[in-house]
Amino acid sequence: MVQNSELIPNRHRTMKQVFTPPYRQYPRLKLLIGLMLSLIAAIAVFITPAAATGVYDLPQLNAGSSTWVVDQAEVISLANENKLNNSLKSLAKNTGNEVRFVAIRRLNYGETIDSLADSLFSKWYPTPEEQTNQTLLIVDTLTNSTAIRRGEAVKPVVNDEVADSIVNESVAIPLRDGGQYNRAFLITSDRLVAILSGKPDPGPPAAQEINIESTFTSAEETDDQSATVWVVVLLVLATAIPMATYFWYVR
Repeated sequence: MVQNSELIPNRHRTMKQVFTPPYRQYPRLKLLIGLMLSLIAAIAVFITPAAATGVYDLPQLNAGSSTWVVDQAEVISLANENKLNNSLKSLAKNTGNEVRFVAIRRLNYGETIDSLADSLFSKWYPTPEEQTNQTLLIVDTLTNSTAIRRGEAVKPVVNDEVADSIVNESVAIPLRDGGQYNRAFLITSDRLVAILSGKPDPGPPAAQEINIESTFTSAEETDDQSATVWVVVLLVLATAIPMATYFWYVR
């Protein structure tokens, strides 16, 4: 009887150990599991692509709206956005000509910068009367592609040659020179305000005459490479930690 009474507690302890979850027996295992879940969540954040933008992802504006800059890409500083807003607001008040800038992160699949510009111009200004004094400029920061749309009253002043120069020089030159979005929008704003106010065209920014091909990676390429390295590191950790946890637990 003594032997049986001694065996019963041992049996109870054994059964309790069997049915106790491993993470309660081993606090370190619980910590490692939490770390693994955190790593998986971090990987999901890193590999999630930036949200694409279509015409219905942009706010609804119209002729006379007090919004002049829509910066969904977040490439314009607050100070410069205020400068743009003040300049474009004054232009509209003094001349009746309205200019709006839009910056997006990337286009929807199958969308082009021109198709988005056409759709947005028609959506914001659905009638010829609303379009007549409007100018819209859109920049896709993923590809740095740019499009400009003008109303009928604007086209004689900002003719096709000037419009092409604005897209291919006023915007493109600062973007090629290290992705200077603030400079690109400020230069473009100053140029459009001058032209639409009846002043001489200040022209595009001067491009460097000597263009030596750089052997260094661009800022965008560096960002892409850094993101890739982080994803690889996190994937390796997410694989190695569960394996190490398993072997440690088995041992």
